[in-house]
Amino acid sequence: MRLTLLWPWLMYGWAAGEILLALFVRARRSQHAIQDRGTQFILWGVIFGSIFALDWVATHFPWGIPVGHWLRPFAVGLMICGLAVRITAIVTLGRSFTVNVATHASQSIQRSGLYSIVRHPSYFGLEICFLAVGLHTKNWACLALMLIAPTLAVLYRIHVEEQALLLAFGAEYADYSRSTKRLIPGVY
Repeated sequence: MRLTLLWPWLMYGWAAGEILLALFVRARRSQHAIQDRGTQFILWGVIFGSIFALDWVATHFPWGIPVGHWLRPFAVGLMICGLAVRITAIVTLGRSFTVNVATHASQSIQRSGLYSIVRHPSYFGLEICFLAVGLHTKNWACLALMLIAPTLAVLYRIHVEEQALLLAFGAEYADYSRSTKRLIPGVY
C-alpha cells in the first residue's frame, strides 16, 4: 500500500478507535469513583479542534518545513508507533482503563511493561501521534498547533488523573511516581 493511501487510514482508524473507546470503555458511577472534572471533553475538543483547524492554519500561515520527501514517510512511521504505544498501554491496563478519570476498588497500580518506563504511556502514545500529524503537514504553524494545544490538554488531564490516583493509592502511588517519569521516558 502506498504511504499516501496509508495516512488517511491511520487517521480514520485512530479517530474510530477513540470513538469506540468513548462509547464502550467509559466508567459508570455505580462501579467507579469518577473524578474526571470534564477532562475527557476538554481533551477530545482540543484534539479534534486542532486537527480540524490544520487546513485553515496551513492556508493562513504557509510556513513550510524545508525538508525533502522523507518527512511524510517518517510521520507515517511515527503515527504507527504512537498508535502501537497507546494500544499496548490500554490493553495492559485491561479493565482498569477508562476514558474518563475513575478508579475502582479492585484496581491496582500497573508497574509492568510500558508502565515501568512512564506513568502515562497511553498519553505518551497520543503525544507521538500529535507529533506525527504536525510533521505530516510539513508546516511549522501546524506542527506548533498539534504539539502545544493538545499537549496542554493532556497535561491537565494527567494532573487530574494523578490527583485521583494519589487519593486512591496514597503512598504506594507516591512511591511509584518517584521511580518513573510522568510522560516522556527519561525526561518528564
